[in-house]
Amino acid sequence: MTQYETHVEVLGPWSLSTSRAFWEGFAPSALTARPEAPDQLRTVFCIDGDWRRAEVVVTRHDDRAELVLRGDGDLEAAAAQVCRFLSLDVDARGWPDVARRDPVIADAQRQLPGLRPCGFHSPYEAAAWSVLAQRVRIVQAASLRADLVARLGDSGAFPAPAVLRDAELDLPGRKPEYLRAVAEAALKGRLDGAGLRAADPDDALRTVQEIRGLGPFAAELVVLRGANAPDALPRHERRFEDEVTERYGPGHDPAAVAEAWRPYRTWAVVHLRALREQRTHEIAGRPRRRTE
Repeated sequence: MTQYETHVEVLGPWSLSTSRAFWEGFAPSALTARPEAPDQLRTVFCIDGDWRRAEVVVTRHDDRAELVLRGDGDLEAAAAQVCRFLSLDVDARGWPDVARRDPVIADAQRQLPGLRPCGFHSPYEAAAWSVLAQRVRIVQAASLRADLVARLGDSGAFPAPAVLRDAELDLPGRKPEYLRAVAEAALKGRLDGAGLRAADPDDALRTVQEIRGLGPFAAELVVLRGANAPDALPRHERRFEDEVTERYGPGHDPAAVAEAWRPYRTWAVVHLRALREQRTHEIAGRPRRRTE
């Protein structure tokens, strides 16, 4: 196992602690290891395209992120992947301007200072999660994912595509078929994180929907949270639409509201969804209490 260290300049607001707290409490692909110190983030993952296990420790030093990676694969590629799934590669110097244009987003930025949306480790993992989450509760999907990691993963990392494709999967419905399709697509490069991030979001969504078992909602998850594209808008996310109604009032079209958020529409969506989950706990399965 080799080690690779790099420092990355982070442009614009960033709080490692806020971002880590968001990931730990909100994302389906929550951190797989607790940090040894409160000012660091640690996780393990399969390197996109390499599919070998890597582990990373991220710390902040002023306006730079220090990444220390260990593994046997392409650690330079792994470092770029870390920057992608932690949104460290996004120039966010214009993000405060969105707050000046939209008071709702200004309030979200105040409540979540320095949040950079943390996505899935890769579009492959996002696609696999979307299959696991079909027609079951989130807690059930999380249990299915944890079992796959325990049985087929590599020391906490999600199973590599070749392993998942060839495994005997005792899962409900058509999940085994769809997971194999996702694994095959990943092996053929159709779920490449850098490629999906660089593509026009609509083109990327069409590409993902060509994979068996992935519909429009799943494709949005893969592109917006798997490739972590910073400026795209979900069109099949009921909870986001409900939050727009809650914050802006009935009759407001999410697409029209989101024009003020460019070029950080995904970021604004994630902020609103994170605050909604803090308020309602609807994903975690703890319904909010209404007080009179």
